[in-house]
Amino acid sequence: MQARREGVQATRPARIITKAMRKPLRQAWPPDPGRVDAILRELDRLYPEANCELIRNDPFQLLCATILSAQCTDERVNKVTPTLFAHYPTAAAMAQASQQRLESIIRSTGFFRNKAKNLIGAARAIESQWDGNVPRTMPALLALSGVARKTANVVLGTGFGIAEGVVVDTHVMRLSQRLGVTRGSSPTQIERDLMEIIPRERWILLSHQLIWHGRRLCLARKPKCDRCPLAAYCPSAFRET
Repeated sequence: MQARREGVQATRPARIITKAMRKPLRQAWPPDPGRVDAILRELDRLYPEANCELIRNDPFQLLCATILSAQCTDERVNKVTPTLFAHYPTAAAMAQASQQRLESIIRSTGFFRNKAKNLIGAARAIESQWDGNVPRTMPALLALSGVARKTANVVLGTGFGIAEGVVVDTHVMRLSQRLGVTRGSSPTQIERDLMEIIPRERWILLSHQLIWHGRRLCLARKPKCDRCPLAAYCPSAFRET
């Protein structure tokens, strides 16, 4: 019996620890400004026109698409929003939507009941409190249904060009930790660190660039360090075991 157990154990593959599972590397803080500048220069070279990849026509549609993107890929959201916005292109239209009808349209994005409720709630608040216009301040956005700081930063930065903070999604979190430009493990901590070491005029573009890099090279499970121009400045490069 023991031999059988040992045989079974021997055939099990060794547990692979990817960089996506690591905690932030212990390093001196703040990071070397020269290394940070080199990372920014390389991101500018790679992704000079990086932007939000959610399909939208205006700040309201961007707000809706970002709410839908929670726990869902932009690719999936972009398959849903053409139908959604064909029926409900404005806050006024969305405020009058049937929750059941809305749920049927956005079902594939996951958590569709809560998302439908939040879309309607946010639209009604925009109509009643903001004359149908998406508000342009962090406190006002955070008061809307389904809006947390990440969504508010997306709307302010991409929708209005207002650099109030740094968007920290799963890609920005992962890359910030791998690149050693944060000490944090939560979105709040990571945003605070990035705001400390990155010039304010770079906050909006930086988020887009990190997201693009995370989708193209610095993948969660198998980062392509051998092809990554940032590897020379990345303390996590080639450390996957």
